[in-house]
Amino acid sequence: MSLERLRGSDGDRRSLADELTAVYHDIGFAVLVDHGLPEGLLDAVFDMMGSFFTLPDEQKRLIDKSTSPYFRGWESVGTEFTNNRPDIREQIDVWSEHPPSDQADGPDYLKLLGPNQWMPDDILPGQQKLALDWFEQLGMLADEVLSLFAVGLGLAPDHFAPAFGDDAMSLTKFINYPATPDGAAGVNAHNDTGFVTLLATGETPGLQVLDPTGAWIDVPVVPNSFVLNIGEMLQAMTGNYLMATAHRVIASEPRMSAAYFHGPSLGTPLDPIGLDQRFVDAVAASERHRSAGFMATKEQTDAGIGDIGSPTHTDTYGDQLWNYFSRSYPAMMKRHHGR
Repeated sequence: MSLERLRGSDGDRRSLADELTAVYHDIGFAVLVDHGLPEGLLDAVFDMMGSFFTLPDEQKRLIDKSTSPYFRGWESVGTEFTNNRPDIREQIDVWSEHPPSDQADGPDYLKLLGPNQWMPDDILPGQQKLALDWFEQLGMLADEVLSLFAVGLGLAPDHFAPAFGDDAMSLTKFINYPATPDGAAGVNAHNDTGFVTLLATGETPGLQVLDPTGAWIDVPVVPNSFVLNIGEMLQAMTGNYLMATAHRVIASEPRMSAAYFHGPSLGTPLDPIGLDQRFVDAVAASERHRSAGFMATKEQTDAGIGDIGSPTHTDTYGDQLWNYFSRSYPAMMKRHHGR
């Protein structure tokens, strides 16, 4: 899908908004081209990842995620769990930069606010500057995408903007996948958490999405593109009109990718938006939409609920993230937060 109409007339933007919203009601994934990001940025990010992931582990451990109560930094293959199964990938996680929260009596999720870890310039020159530039550029593109969804849902273009306040929590993952062993996955099947995800897939296939018929479909590799999918926030807020589509990675050869997850302020509620009746009726008429679930908590999965079979979601984005870390990093959560 071309984003060229973003830079066109009001009518062009509206037609693009309607088309995009229809795609994410019916299918839930698209490959975006003509996104307008600065030339050379994608190449620079993949060059940085290539340099980092060839470093010896003792140097990577200078930003070891296990030392961070804010879950930021590098982790080795098999550290993160999705649906109680290890993901066969290593990665650097960079979240929105914050000072640690001073609200001792606030919600648990405020403990996730904190600083990132950066490689020294004498080992990986310019990593921090490049990562923050990437963060800024992808955030602006994600804002444009959210504006299109708002228009397509019959809302004001800036409807979602107030959700991004002082404690907004977006994430970039710089990911390195070895070839996936038989019976495993680079990342196991899951839905994303926040508003929207923009994924630079690199040159190697491996990403698969679950189509409406229940079949896994290989996502094509398109040069200079981003795969767009939405998270459970938009699914919850639109009463399942927009669908967070399950996806996974199974790579037959080594693969790198860079993902950006656009997240709002931690206290943002997942309350339904007051949409026009036609959107409500469309959900009521579709069993697939009515029955769409959410990522199960670790406790629900242990109790036998399917991986993406939870009928409920949390009240706020911060609670969603807290559940994500509890489910994906149980040892680190216990180490740093006693849970």
